[in-house]
Amino acid sequence: MWDVWESTSLIKSASKLPKEILKRYEKWKDIVRFSGPKGLKIIRGFRDEALKGELKGFRSSRLNEQFRVIYKIEKTEVIVKVIKITPHDYRSKS
Repeated sequence: MWDVWESTSLIKSASKLPKEILKRYEKWKDIVRFSGPKGLKIIRGFRDEALKGELKGFRSSRLNEQFRVIYKIEKTEVIVKVIKITPHDYRSKS
């Protein structure tokens, strides 16, 4: 069993997210709680992947084409720390 820790900023901003995104996020949390990050890899729709650059060490899962869950795995404590749900920005950061 895994624990999902949510940042304070995520909790505050969650009420502003579309209801469909919140439903997908709740499903995402259920999968993580019971199967851990390996469960996310089984479900191809989440397209779970490691991030690079400034967010190296974090992972991203798709909730839909636009919104992503950004999180980090704390292996020693079996905790998944969700830092934000954000629209994906396709612009290059040059």
